[in-house]
Amino acid sequence: MKDEYKQKIGIPDEHELVQTATKWEQRKGKDTDTYWYDEVNTEGDVVAKYVVKDATSIYPPFGNSVTWEKID
Repeated sequence: MKDEYKQKIGIPDEHELVQTATKWEQRKGKDTDTYWYDEVNTEGDVVAKYVVKDATSIYPPFGNSVTWEKID
């Protein structure tokens, strides 16, 4: 999944996404996983921070949406 998020956000191939935290919640018919990531360049410096929300409906047809925002 991390590679999918990296592509969706537009992170360069040579940079890495490092997960720093995660949270799960179920609310309003959705199962939502929230991930916090640091974007790290080739020198190991944090160049950006992101929060990614991956939500799936718990009822058919089980739709899925992934949203992200740059923080900091």
